[in-house]
Amino acid sequence: WRPSDLEQREGRAIRKGNETAGQFADNKVDVIIYAVEKSLDSYKFNLLHNKQLFITQLKTNNMGARTIDEGSLDEKSGMNFSEYVAILSGNTDLLEKARLEKKIATLESERKGFNQNRAVSEHRRDDILRTVDGNSELISRMKTDWKDFSDRVQYESEGNKLNPLKLNGVENADLKSLAAKLASLNDNATTHSEHYKIGSLYGFSLLVKTEDSMKEGLFMKQNRFFIEGEGNIKYSYNNGHIANDPKLAVRYFLNALEKIPSLIKTYEQENKKISADLPVLQEIVRSTWRRENELKDLKTELAALDRKIQLSLKPIDTGDDRNEGSSHKNSIKNEDETQKAAREIHDLMSGKLTTNDFIKNCGNTNSQMPERLQQTNQTKGFKL
Repeated sequence: WRPSDLEQREGRAIRKGNETAGQFADNKVDVIIYAVEKSLDSYKFNLLHNKQLFITQLKTNNMGARTIDEGSLDEKSGMNFSEYVAILSGNTDLLEKARLEKKIATLESERKGFNQNRAVSEHRRDDILRTVDGNSELISRMKTDWKDFSDRVQYESEGNKLNPLKLNGVENADLKSLAAKLASLNDNATTHSEHYKIGSLYGFSLLVKTEDSMKEGLFMKQNRFFIEGEGNIKYSYNNGHIANDPKLAVRYFLNALEKIPSLIKTYEQENKKISADLPVLQEIVRSTWRRENELKDLKTELAALDRKIQLSLKPIDTGDDRNEGSSHKNSIKNEDETQKAAREIHDLMSGKLTTNDFIKNCGNTNSQMPERLQQTNQTKGFKL
């Protein structure tokens, strides 16, 4: 009554170390299943089929369908229990139905996998397109900022870029005053996670933002600095942290602007890399499952076979059945009359019933006597 019992039975022969099979049977073992056609064995194998189906679904983590492989002589599990049911029933249509259901289940699983793969490809394609569009927009805005900076930048006689940094509240634009102001902002500014404008450089806005963080269970705040142009992109250098060195601190915002070309190149390379998969993904999304008509034909064939099987199982009412029923009722009636007559004869012979009473019960026409008793009465001159 358990699939494991049958597996254990077969395992005693097919397990490793069977020297007899290795020496005399080319290392092969014949597995023979004994069953009686049109017996309780059909029910037992049907029960085993359902149990094996449930156990297999749990082991493979696949509860999407109520059908598993029903192929004859499967390499993994041998002959399937559902095919035993079909064979033991004596109806080959049931076996053909099991095979059709196997083909349909295989095709439906294939179609499900195809649709899942197409859905994943479509999601991946859309994600790539969104990323490419977003990167392209950023590239366009960064190019605008770089053009503005290139048009406005000024150079020294040696060819170095000038750094005309302007900070709010600083009148003397010398290195020492600017560095002191930046250090003060870095230590004391509190913007509550908002970007606060602190000055300008070549028409770009200088911003500071206070961010809260936690270190070793203690709340801490740190200020990060950015520079923003007409493209509304906030550029930073050294992850937004101002250096302690005065010269490096004052040059922070200029260094952030000089990173724009490298940022543009990074986004362009990313677009090129992820766009390489687009042609393949587009082809998968536009494709259709080619075996849809085959699956439709198999389902039509299965429906027709189901109707044939159902018609073969319907009872047929005939006149013979009614005659047999009538004959059976007459037989029961005759048996009751015979038993009644036998009791009366027994009572007559034992003295419990007089002859007159017996004749009265039987009637002058012998209508209540059984046929054999009527023959005896006739030979006796109707003395009974």
